[in-house]
Amino acid sequence: MAGPSTAVMAGAEPFAFPGGDGPEGRTGVLLVHGFTGTPMSMRPWGEHLAAAGFAVRCPLLPGHGTRWQDCNLVTHDEWTTAVGAAFDELAADCDRVFVAGLSMGGTLSLRLAEVRGDDVAGLLLVNPSLLTERLDAKLLPLLARITPSWAPIASDIKKPGITELAYPKLPTRAVLQLRELWAATRADLGRVEVPLILFRSRVDHIVEATSGKVLLAGVSSTDATEVVLEDSFHVATLDNDAPTIFARSVEWIRERTPAAEPR
Repeated sequence: MAGPSTAVMAGAEPFAFPGGDGPEGRTGVLLVHGFTGTPMSMRPWGEHLAAAGFAVRCPLLPGHGTRWQDCNLVTHDEWTTAVGAAFDELAADCDRVFVAGLSMGGTLSLRLAEVRGDDVAGLLLVNPSLLTERLDAKLLPLLARITPSWAPIASDIKKPGITELAYPKLPTRAVLQLRELWAATRADLGRVEVPLILFRSRVDHIVEATSGKVLLAGVSSTDATEVVLEDSFHVATLDNDAPTIFARSVEWIRERTPAAEPR
């Protein structure tokens, strides 16, 4: 079997913005992209957060941003490890760090809050996935043995002329890893106690509304807000409602950031 590729697609690179010190101290936001996607889907959000003064970091998840075959070679533990490492890098320079994720990036953000709840200041989730009700998903274990790829899930975007930088095929063996991540995350939802805001597209052709319902019913957070996006599909960070997500995120983070003690 061929080993993983090292060539990253142009535009898929990880990114980081330094931010600055505000009256509440130094606040960071870790961004996590979705399954088969890249940091490209998160960059406009990251740029908006950085312009507001927050330190921002968005890693490229293992098996992503190169070729779809590479995604079939990694495990969900490698994804969670990469997110944890990026969080630590950001936290080393910040007083507090919020975690924001799109789709599987939202799942990974939840998982981080489950295992390291004392470290995470809050969660900002855009169409996070926790399960699927698609009938063909029941055949996935068989499909993964028969074929390494399936029809793509990228670029579910309502806004004309916008294309997500993502894989042209769905790596079936990697989907099995995603399903294991879903199961582990659903089992521990009660451990999530941090503030969270859920941005959910009313029309989403990739993640069903059930994921959002399971999330809100399962977490222990007493500070949980749902914002329904009326004019976007799944990749809402690149869609018509992106300005709403960006502006509301800055407002929400600032409302949950304590004032710094006088020096």
